[in-house]
Amino acid sequence: MVAHSSVTPENARASELRRHLEPPARDPSWPRIPRSLASPDTHFHAFRSQADFGIIVRASAMLEACGFYWGPLSVSTAHEKLRREPVGTFLLRDSRQKNCFFTISVKMASGPTSIRVIFQAGRFSLDGSKDDFDCLFKLLEHYVTSTRKVLVTPLRKVRMRSLQELCRKSIMTALGTENLSRVPLNPVLKDYLASFPFKL
Repeated sequence: MVAHSSVTPENARASELRRHLEPPARDPSWPRIPRSLASPDTHFHAFRSQADFGIIVRASAMLEACGFYWGPLSVSTAHEKLRREPVGTFLLRDSRQKNCFFTISVKMASGPTSIRVIFQAGRFSLDGSKDDFDCLFKLLEHYVTSTRKVLVTPLRKVRMRSLQELCRKSIMTALGTENLSRVPLNPVLKDYLASFPFKL
């Protein structure tokens, strides 16, 4: 009798992805890779350093909290979702480019388009831009508040936001990240604010 192998194409892809994402098991100083980055449908290139790995891990911890991260969405599907939305509506998704982690898809006056987010030497920037940031969401906030108004409103998976999320956004809009430590709240609520300290 021939034993059936438990290795499926999906398992093989996931194993290959984890080899790119995770450092050698013998190095306990590397953080664990979040589940949001371990999809077999997503391609990420190997990390150049432990510092770069840590930055992407920290960014990924906030991706699910933001509500407008759509994971491994194809270009055509992303553009279709934006087609009937107002100009300036955008979403964040995994890039299909081998040398890129994330892509912003946005509805322009001429129709939906996609812009790669470049990650290099610990900094995030839009493809073709000289402005760079140490945090993915700082980059997004910069372009949302820019006078050019290319990015205006994120397209969320769930349109109705919870009261908690709306309160957090209002507090962050009024006080800003730099004043978070001075907010007179208990530690549990401060931790909730700190889990996504942005105005988006």
